[in-house]
Amino acid sequence: MSKPKVGVIGIPGKWSTEVLADRLEAQTEFRAVIDMNQVELCLDSQRLMYQGLDLTTLDGLIIKKISEVYSPATEDRLRLLSYAEQAGVRLFSPTQSVGNLINRLAGTLALQHGQIPMPKTRVTENLELAFATVRAFGSAILKPLYSTKARGMIMLTQEDSDEFVRNALEEYRQIQSIYYIQQTVNLDGRDLGMVFVGGEYVCTYARVGNKDSWNTTINSGGRYEGFEPDAELIELGRKAQACYDLSFTTVDIALTDQGPVVFEVSAFGGFKGALEGCGVDAAQIYADYVLKEVAKS
Repeated sequence: MSKPKVGVIGIPGKWSTEVLADRLEAQTEFRAVIDMNQVELCLDSQRLMYQGLDLTTLDGLIIKKISEVYSPATEDRLRLLSYAEQAGVRLFSPTQSVGNLINRLAGTLALQHGQIPMPKTRVTENLELAFATVRAFGSAILKPLYSTKARGMIMLTQEDSDEFVRNALEEYRQIQSIYYIQQTVNLDGRDLGMVFVGGEYVCTYARVGNKDSWNTTINSGGRYEGFEPDAELIELGRKAQACYDLSFTTVDIALTDQGPVVFEVSAFGGFKGALEGCGVDAAQIYADYVLKEVAKS
């Protein structure tokens, strides 16, 4: 029986992409790291090509990272991958599930529908309504609909003058199509990443800020630590990720004085937090899961 061929959609050279490809290659003797920038859909020959490899001939494709920065163009890349999906290739995660999380508003609405506790959030195109919301919230964060790792986010505080807030909102609207405004919560310098593979809980790590930034992302100097959640918190994470059909994800949770809230569910999720914070090789767990699923097909 031939060994399965599973490709990794990712960023060549990036650690999370390469380590997943390493884990798959060790078990299958096949390696393909696919940069979507080099993929061509050939409708005349019904092939989806990457450097001579027809992706529709593979047994599976893992969407580890579809682009460096989220944008509407990311959704176009998903449509290309859906061609392979329709041809019978297993996608991890399914393109529709990933698509629901590329756009922050779509992801938020799914969590809202699932009755998941979130920070107070309001969305509008109107500057005056946005201004009133920021003032009502006291301290708020403007979040682009397409972003990761806090990129492009702007914090506005109660101490900011009306003029400053209005100017910030006007400048923001020149770049963004809509105001997505979320009330800040007291993170106590950290938030949590809860890892799930195939809907099953793996581990939880904390992202601890460096006190020089309002967010705890590693891009802003944060670090990973282990964290042991109770059963109730794990159930919250499980319920949040169940709003989507994801093969691998990290649920971002904050512990506040009013109880835990979910910031978002990641379309992809990383491996480094699990490794450095929990000592868990999530890439190996994910590879094992994918190969098991492919074998069922």
